[in-house]
Amino acid sequence: MLNKISQFIEKHLQPEDNAPALSSEQKQLAVAALLIEVGTADRLLDDTELATLRNILHRKYNLDPAQLDELSEMARSEQDDATSLHQFTYQINQTCSDNEKYELVKAMWEVAYADGELDKYEEALIRKVADLIYVSHSMFIHARNSVRDGQQ
Repeated sequence: MLNKISQFIEKHLQPEDNAPALSSEQKQLAVAALLIEVGTADRLLDDTELATLRNILHRKYNLDPAQLDELSEMARSEQDDATSLHQFTYQINQTCSDNEKYELVKAMWEVAYADGELDKYEEALIRKVADLIYVSHSMFIHARNSVRDGQQ
């Protein structure tokens, strides 16, 4: 699903051995990749999920429409490819505070609930990412409940 994004990160954004800390662009790309992964976890990135994903990225990073379009296109074209979450969760762990990690999990729930249906694969993916970025189970539940209750 994220093959193009993965290749871009590996080619242009991976830090070298003595490179400085990860950039804000790397962080944005990692967050976007994880949101795309949630949107495509059920093998269907519908218009509501895509609009939610774009809204979150715009709200968090003030991306311009061209950047949002490019990212959306990559998500649609890469739905059938598989990749590891490690490179993205590693970047999140290197660049994000505990609060930013919580906000990421909350954003993932927003994408999952956007279409009105929570798929078991979406939930499993969010749970896995939350574990990989060291978000406690109680904060995982809190994020889910705040999004779910806000949807009603």
